[in-house]
Amino acid sequence: MNATRQHRIQVNGIELSVQVTGADEGPPIWLLHGFPECWHSWREQIRALAAAGYRVFAPEMRGYGQTSSPAAIADYDLLTLCGDIQQAMDHFGHAQVVMVGHDWGAVVAWHLALLEPQRVTRLVTMSVPFAGRARRPVIEIMRELYADRFNYILYFQEPGVAEQELNADIERTLRLFMQDQDVFLQKKPPSARLLEGVPAPGALPQWCSQADLDVYVKTFADHGFRGPLNWYRNFERNWQRTECLAGQQVLQPTLFLIGDRDPVGIFEAHTLKRMPDSVPHLEQHVLPNCGHWIQNEQSQQVNTLILAFLQKP
Repeated sequence: MNATRQHRIQVNGIELSVQVTGADEGPPIWLLHGFPECWHSWREQIRALAAAGYRVFAPEMRGYGQTSSPAAIADYDLLTLCGDIQQAMDHFGHAQVVMVGHDWGAVVAWHLALLEPQRVTRLVTMSVPFAGRARRPVIEIMRELYADRFNYILYFQEPGVAEQELNADIERTLRLFMQDQDVFLQKKPPSARLLEGVPAPGALPQWCSQADLDVYVKTFADHGFRGPLNWYRNFERNWQRTECLAGQQVLQPTLFLIGDRDPVGIFEAHTLKRMPDSVPHLEQHVLPNCGHWIQNEQSQQVNTLILAFLQKP
């Protein structure tokens, strides 16, 4: 992979770690990872984009790795997370960028497109669709739909509970997440734990070597899962703080990718159907035989689609 240089910059009240590579004068492209990932999850895209002449910026998002991990839940609301990247773009002097995001990184990317319509010129999002601001906080809907059965997002809400389980054996937790996305779709009582009843992890998937997994494990070694889980604890606050964005469309040319076996496609089926109304300049693809970790599982196809999209007028 292209050698990256780490920049540790002061933005938005935290220290943000950003890996940078590619041509010094190349057009900037930002890669925002999701949960439970790290900048290294973009390893195949970093190589391809740098080879294509782009200057690539892959941050460790707030709460992850060598980026600051504040304790307060309110420090992880959506506009604050967007502010981290906005100020980082200011730091590097970026007037125009391409923004790419996966999972929670896609949520940040969608909202950066709304907040920065002149600076974000093109958008690539993966796994998590967008159909505008909901009429009420999504967490309220989830509590109604899953009152009598387990839902991992509801399980993540109580501070300290999920942390204790996931931090107990970080490598085992990450192995389970990487090899079996059905762990998020289990049918069991709402009082159950996420990994309760899950078999011991087996071999790693082909796209994740032990060396790759070691980078993920190192990412969570110091701070554990507390910061990343706090992203999930701000649904109501996010809804309140984004009232100013209600009704706005994402007007940038946008590429959306999702795997046909991605559990998010089940949770967000209604959003997927409504997305073209909120994103009028949308190109979307469903990748066959692909789960949630799309940029790793189908890296060559993802790279081909991204590069073709970026070359369009």
